[in-house]
Amino acid sequence: MPQPQKLLLLVSLGNPPPVLLREVEGPISLQLGLATVMSKTVLPTPTYAFNKDRGQYHCNAIMRRLVTLLEPGHSMVLGLTDVDLFVPDSPFVLGEADRESKSAVMSLARLRQGAEGEQFRRRLQVEAVHQAGHLLGLSYCEDARCVMFFAQAPQDCDRKQVSLCNNCRNELNKLNR
Repeated sequence: MPQPQKLLLLVSLGNPPPVLLREVEGPISLQLGLATVMSKTVLPTPTYAFNKDRGQYHCNAIMRRLVTLLEPGHSMVLGLTDVDLFVPDSPFVLGEADRESKSAVMSLARLRQGAEGEQFRRRLQVEAVHQAGHLLGLSYCEDARCVMFFAQAPQDCDRKQVSLCNNCRNELNKLNR
């Protein structure tokens, strides 16, 4: 019996234009076989997650809020924001995913650095596929060209493909059985 289609809810937090959410739908579907739906709810800038000492927004607080948007039929949620994100052990993150809660968030703030047009669009797609891959159970990859490689700077996204390497593709197939 085939497994039911997994559905990823895409949510805008703050000011990202909806067109940017639409830019990630195709690559997520094509690379991961994951259906997407755009949330009709646009959340305000996540001021509740702001850490004044760092001048950044804590990912975990945002993901806890995102998970409340999941409705029956939605398997997981990915938020897109324009604020600078952090986790305690890192100066910044481009995004963060939590497999347990099935929630993820990614930021445009650093992806925009030194990029415009097609380069920015590609970075956005690479990071969205990466975070969605984590939600499906994929881990970081050692292949610097694989979309699941850990990007420590926006420029790392420029070197990555929007696709999975053969090892990660095989792992995804195992997870989908």
